[in-house]
Amino acid sequence: MPHVTFVHGICNQPEKTQLLRNWNQSLSEGGLDLAGAGVSTSMVYWADVMYPEPLAAGDSFEAVEGGLGTADVDEDLAWIDELQGNEKALVESMRRSLGVDSASPDGDDFKPEAPDENVSKLEFEAIPLPWFIKRRVMKAFLRDVHHYLFDATSSPRPGESFRVKEHIRDLFVSQLSIDSQNEGPHVVVSHSMGTVISYDCLKNVPACPAIDGYMTVGSPLGLSEVHDNYDPRYNAKDAFPSVGVSGDWINVYDRLDPVAFNARIADDYLKSGTEVVQDHRVTNGGAWRHSSLKYFAQESLCEHLANLLEL
Repeated sequence: MPHVTFVHGICNQPEKTQLLRNWNQSLSEGGLDLAGAGVSTSMVYWADVMYPEPLAAGDSFEAVEGGLGTADVDEDLAWIDELQGNEKALVESMRRSLGVDSASPDGDDFKPEAPDENVSKLEFEAIPLPWFIKRRVMKAFLRDVHHYLFDATSSPRPGESFRVKEHIRDLFVSQLSIDSQNEGPHVVVSHSMGTVISYDCLKNVPACPAIDGYMTVGSPLGLSEVHDNYDPRYNAKDAFPSVGVSGDWINVYDRLDPVAFNARIADDYLKSGTEVVQDHRVTNGGAWRHSSLKYFAQESLCEHLANLLEL
């Protein structure tokens, strides 16, 4: 039986079973009924490593247009003050790249018109989200990506403490070890921060089982502050996870997705000096283009995934 292992992205999430149900439903809306096609699915769920309790089913981060930023959900960046040396310098560089401290041209409610998506260089300020929402999204992303890349300690609940990268790597490898027992193509589909986790494990963790196909969606892997902080050290000419991925790598992005800002990654993850990653562009509706549910409802994404699964 073919199998898909999903990996979710930034910020808190609904509980694991609900999240997996949501993603499968969105794929069905895009034309790919995995269960109906005889494909089993699972989820690498790591939100509880960072957050004390899951979101209510109807309070998903996906609904950013419905109110993210209007509630008291802003991330506290005081943890940056405790950093030192190169780690602090690198985080401050990412902070600038993500526009966390950028001043709005016209108040927190300022929402620029969507630019021509075909321009050669898209300025971060032009992404059509209200400024206060954009800042809060970027703060959450900054925290999650830092805590993973630098293996920070997270204590989401009293009496529980995790080394973030070490623990999430273990979660990923454990799930893939179970899922690799299925016959048929095994594909990992990761979204947002989940692409950083899945890539790191497939490339840098020797115990990680190999997979047959790989899909990254709304990925920040093109940010230099991300790929320059892998361990072992990143080398673009041999960055493709050749041992971990035996088949194709499809990267799906929306031009106005603020997390996938440097969206085309084929030239950053070469295989023996050759571009092999297939960058595929889609256009999600509305202002909030980073939603996994919008991505998975795209017919072309579903077609690429069906091909990876040999359906």
